[in-house]
Amino acid sequence: MNNNPLKQILKKQENQNQSLNKETKEEFESENIVQLVGFIVGEEEFAIPILNIQEIIKPIEYTRVPGVPEYVMGVFNLRGNVIPLIDLRRKFNLPPAEQTPETRYIVMKHEENIVGFIIDKLTEAIRMNADKIDTPPENLQKEKGMVQGIGKRKDKIITILKVDALLKRDF
Repeated sequence: MNNNPLKQILKKQENQNQSLNKETKEEFESENIVQLVGFIVGEEEFAIPILNIQEIIKPIEYTRVPGVPEYVMGVFNLRGNVIPLIDLRRKFNLPPAEQTPETRYIVMKHEENIVGFIIDKLTEAIRMNADKIDTPPENLQKEKGMVQGIGKRKDKIITILKVDALLKRDF
């Protein structure tokens, strides 16, 4: 007899858990989360989709290559692959800066293209609702534009870059 009320309580809890799990699952599926990695170049924070990052490494030696634009620092060897290295400061027309202990190379990939980019500082992994990302202003939407969207956070705005535009070779 004592077992019956216990069974009822356990059954009630199980039903509540199932409905909670269903609600949580529906809520999770309804959220459109974009996962990004934030970084600093100059004074600005930028972000790129996390799925386009192959890896993030500390600076290593690179070899200069003649006849390339000023922002192409050269190439480096990453586990047998020769990868172009681009200084985002120079690509964004900012003055060059000395490397610091926070300087990193972000190795990005899009389809078959793989390129390393020098950034000043890595900030954080960012999870942002897609409704918090606006399309860039019309004057930034040119075909060659590098801005995918503008992410709005409580205290700041983050420029989300188009990886395919960053990786497009114009040299």
